[in-house]
Amino acid sequence: MTDRTATAPRGYQLILPPEWARIPMRTGTEEAIRALVDDAFATLPADAPRDKVGPYRRELERRLKDAVQEARKAEALDLYLPVERMHGIAVPASIVVSEMKFPDEVAVDPSAVSRRLLESPGRAGEATVVDVDGVSAVRTERTVAAGGPGGGELASRRVDYVVPVPGDPGRWLGVVFSTLAEGVEEIEYAEYAEYAEYAEYADLFVELFDAMMCTFRWSRP
Repeated sequence: MTDRTATAPRGYQLILPPEWARIPMRTGTEEAIRALVDDAFATLPADAPRDKVGPYRRELERRLKDAVQEARKAEALDLYLPVERMHGIAVPASIVVSEMKFPDEVAVDPSAVSRRLLESPGRAGEATVVDVDGVSAVRTERTVAAGGPGGGELASRRVDYVVPVPGDPGRWLGVVFSTLAEGVEEIEYAEYAEYAEYAEYADLFVELFDAMMCTFRWSRP
C-alpha cells in the first residue's frame, strides 16, 4: 500500500455548517462576495421596499469586504464567515486559512516545530498536539486583549491550528478562528451592546470550530 503522505496534497476540504460560507482570497473574491449578497436577499418578496432592502444589502457587502481586507493582511488563502444573522445580528466570528512556507533550502522537521510551539512561554498551558487528517498539528487557544498586538477594538477569543502539509516539509497551514471573548467590559458600550449575547457563547463557538476541524481533509491528486 502506498504511504498516503508520499504525495503532497494539492489543497484541503472543510465541511461547513449551512450558515457558513467560504470566500477564496486568491481568485474569485469579488465574485464570491456578490454571490453571497445575492443569495442572502434572493428569498425576499419581489415587492419588498427598495429603501429598506438597500441599506441592509450595502451593510452586508461592506461587512464582507472589511473581513476580506483584514484576511488579506494575513496573506490568507480562504476566509470563512457565518453569513446568516442570528436574532437580526451578524455573528462576530471568522476563520482564516493561511499558508506558511519556508525557503526551499531550509529543512524543517515538523515534529521539531511542534515541540517549539508547545514549549513557547506564550503558549504554555494553552497548546496541545491534535490529529488533523493523519498529521500532528498544534492547537492553541487564547484570549487577545483589545488594542493589544493582533487585537481589535474588543477582546477576542482565538483558536489556532498550525498544520504541517504532509509530504512537503517546507509548507504549513495556519487555521485561525476568532470570536468575541466572554465577559469583555467593552461590550457595555452602546455601539457594541448588541454583541453581548454572542460573547457569552464563546465556548459554544469554539466547540463548533473544533468540530469543523474534525472534518478537515487533504485533497490529493
